[in-house]
Amino acid sequence: MGFLSDEERALLKAAETGQARTPIPTAMVSSDEYVPVPQTEKQREVQARLMQMGGELAAHQGLSRRRFFQTASGMAAAFVAMNQSFGDLFDASAAEAASPDMADERAAGLRGQFIMDMHTHFLRDDTRLDQFVRAREAVGARGWNPQLTGEQTIEHLKFANYFKEVFLDSDTKIALISSAPSDIPQDWFLTNEQMAAARAKVNGEAGTTRMMSHAIFTPGAPGWLEQLDASLALRPDSVKGYTVGDNTHKETSRYPWRMDDEAVTYKGYERMVKAGVRNVCVHKGLFGRQTAERFPNLLPYADVRDVAKAAKDWPQLNFIIYHSAYRLGVPAEARAEFESTGRLEWATDLAEIPEKHGVTNVYGDLGQVFAQTMIAEPTVCAAALGTLIRGLGADHVCWGSDAVWTGSPQWQIEGLRRLEIPEDMQRKHGFKPLGPADGPVKTAIFGGNNARLYGVDVPAARAALEADRFALVKADYIANGPRPSNRRYGYVAA
Repeated sequence: MGFLSDEERALLKAAETGQARTPIPTAMVSSDEYVPVPQTEKQREVQARLMQMGGELAAHQGLSRRRFFQTASGMAAAFVAMNQSFGDLFDASAAEAASPDMADERAAGLRGQFIMDMHTHFLRDDTRLDQFVRAREAVGARGWNPQLTGEQTIEHLKFANYFKEVFLDSDTKIALISSAPSDIPQDWFLTNEQMAAARAKVNGEAGTTRMMSHAIFTPGAPGWLEQLDASLALRPDSVKGYTVGDNTHKETSRYPWRMDDEAVTYKGYERMVKAGVRNVCVHKGLFGRQTAERFPNLLPYADVRDVAKAAKDWPQLNFIIYHSAYRLGVPAEARAEFESTGRLEWATDLAEIPEKHGVTNVYGDLGQVFAQTMIAEPTVCAAALGTLIRGLGADHVCWGSDAVWTGSPQWQIEGLRRLEIPEDMQRKHGFKPLGPADGPVKTAIFGGNNARLYGVDVPAARAALEADRFALVKADYIANGPRPSNRRYGYVAA
């Protein structure tokens, strides 16, 4: 069941058991959507450097290496190791890694940063997608998350752990819960009703708006318009669709669709506008050549050739392209492609839409594209950000982590805070610098752009969030010494 075949899954490990618990992943972690690329030589180098550095600094600070990796100094050490292997792309120093006071001061100074992560997931309690569960049963039996009390249950592996990873172990202030549809109704990650219920539960417990939710729409599937009407009655914050149709069961996906289909999809847009929904999130990309070879019938639906016309015909809607259409593949090949052509397949096509077609309502989401390129080829990560900002504008690039598959989003937050586009790349390609962690570009990406799209008054929201129940829980958690799990919950290559 799921996209990965039994033969492919046999070559994988559950990420939480197949990786050292380092502050950042040192190998590609995938969900069930695609096959992760094996750990590269550079990633092995990063891991070796980090393990050695972590052992030495931990001993100096009187900690175990695992405990050191849970600290702000441990996070700094991870980016020092990245710089040593890939070149100086990240703002991190040996002094920060060696000095807990210095690292803690920096972390505390940025903890209040307004971050809206509008691309997160957890699974429904009654999921039939047992490949997500089977790979974790042995770990769960041992009580893999010591921060969660009581007997290990499916509930702990779903929402409860999501809460800890997103709201306690990261600086995320507001998150949007998303889902993925399937032609088999019980194989949706979450139903539209379950997403709305999760939003109500979280916001009720917090006493303020901590969660927003999608409604999934499935153009062309039987009864889809009636289902869309029902989901719009739940007052979703935005609507999301997968143009490849059933992304979980690609081998039997029967209802792929185009964003610019006037006879089908436009009927859905009409209902969204009437209901007052402005944001349409569309899964694009994450469709490498291996995937294309297996599912050539879906390839024409996975790229961005249908985005421009839809955006032009529906200026009252915002089209937020998830994963920024990044195709995904072998990281070294992406770097070679960029170095020879200055382009990143499909992502550059997306970035060029505003200039070519005169539209201003196309946005790029960073889910997975940032996570996977940052740890595998950070120069590609810099190139992706430079390309998207140059074409879409810094005010049209939106933060999303695709957590919780890759664990707590904090390592991705730290990655963007510290990343800078190399000066030679800026000069050659006309890229603007990303600037400091709390500078205007990163502030816009982390929260400002999503706040504008979702109608959030940042000063008012910040004041409310700083005084809500979650803030009190987190303050207590921080005061008692946070212990992030440093686990990832998808798959890594064996």
